[in-house]
Amino acid sequence: MLLKIKKRVDREIKSYINNINRLHSLSKISPVLFKTIKNFISRKGKRIRPILFIIAYLGFVKKAASGLYRSAISAELLHDFMLAHDDIIDKSETRRGSPSMHTVLNRYLSGHKNIKFNGQDLAIVVGDVMFAMAMHAFLSINEEKQRKEDALRRLLDAALYTGSGEFIELLNGIKNINKVTRKDIYRIYDLKTANYSFASPLAIGSTLAGANKDKVNRLFKYGVYLGRAFQVKDDILGLFAEDKITGKSNLTDLKEGKKTLLIWYAYQHAGQKEKALIKKTLSKRKVNNKDLSQIQKIVVNTGSLDYARKEINNLIQKAKKLNALLGMRPQYKKFLLNYSQEVLN
Repeated sequence: MLLKIKKRVDREIKSYINNINRLHSLSKISPVLFKTIKNFISRKGKRIRPILFIIAYLGFVKKAASGLYRSAISAELLHDFMLAHDDIIDKSETRRGSPSMHTVLNRYLSGHKNIKFNGQDLAIVVGDVMFAMAMHAFLSINEEKQRKEDALRRLLDAALYTGSGEFIELLNGIKNINKVTRKDIYRIYDLKTANYSFASPLAIGSTLAGANKDKVNRLFKYGVYLGRAFQVKDDILGLFAEDKITGKSNLTDLKEGKKTLLIWYAYQHAGQKEKALIKKTLSKRKVNNKDLSQIQKIVVNTGSLDYARKEINNLIQKAKKLNALLGMRPQYKKFLLNYSQEVLN
């Protein structure tokens, strides 16, 4: 079932970009704009958000309304919009194993002299267009007006909270690590990752399907547990995995001075020498592989890596317990649990 849903989501994304071009003549307005969007949203991805949206919807209806898949890709388009902006903030040169959007646009501009803007400026605007596309796609489902309104409000809330999470994470970067708390870190995880990647797609899909408030709220909470576990796992991969696995450099988080759960726990349990090294690395403008190796060693030796893995397991167990209370049709409840485990493996 998963493969079937994912393939259909991929087809819908390709179909939608051509449809939006017919409706709004993007390729005539700007061939560069159209090509940039088409290439970026067509890249291979996990499609977690639309898949969760669809599972949650199908878990509460007997027959799917027309336009479900077109509506579900709104969650993926919102994700793409955020990635384009996030890569600018992170100064990341790659995304999903290919050049980031602003890198592509900087290459396009490289043959032009005396211009007063760059690829980052263009990518911000392209991201804004993709946000509009996400809202446009969402309205495609043929469902009751009130359900659509309530679900759209949740989609907009997801965008609002994710932006807020990005904002406070950046400000957290200037905060001394000994002033950062576990609560601060999970607040960012909830706002920036758990909400729009897991909790909101589940809540939006179930809201469209007509699930009652209690069931929607349980699904949202289930998504928060999954999102937290996913982010902790992502932090581990970001520090220890090879670039070809994550699609970005494992120096990225250190370059940004991110106070992840891994770094926070390591700092709390490190000696004075190691604490000084962590502080120095997080404040450096240029981080190299030697810095990475030293931080990796501290993270392992302080037990931070084991701690993070236990956190993931605890969050998965909380989600499993909640799964039994979701009130979905049995086959989709089981499918959601299996898919959740697959995403976190």
